Amino acid sequence: MSSSSQIRLLRRVQVEALTGLKRSSIYGRLNPNCKQFDKTFPRPISLSPTNRGSVAWLEVEVMAWIQGRIIASRGDVFN
Repeated sequence: MSSSSQIRLLRRVQVEALTGLKRSSIYGRLNPNCKQFDKTFPRPISLSPTNRGSVAWLEVEVMAWIQGRIIASRGDVFN
């Protein structure tokens, strides 16, 4: 696997740093019963066999979500 195609996982604090969101806002975006719910926000991946332990996000999905928020806010500034 080349370095440009390697999968990189981000822990919650890294997602917080990239998005500017805090823990409660991240989990609010994942909860369909919360007013902050965002169906476009990346879903975490379970890192434990029980699905109740550590989680991480795919960096590529987090970055795509951020780009989508920029486009929704300001228009397509990348083209």
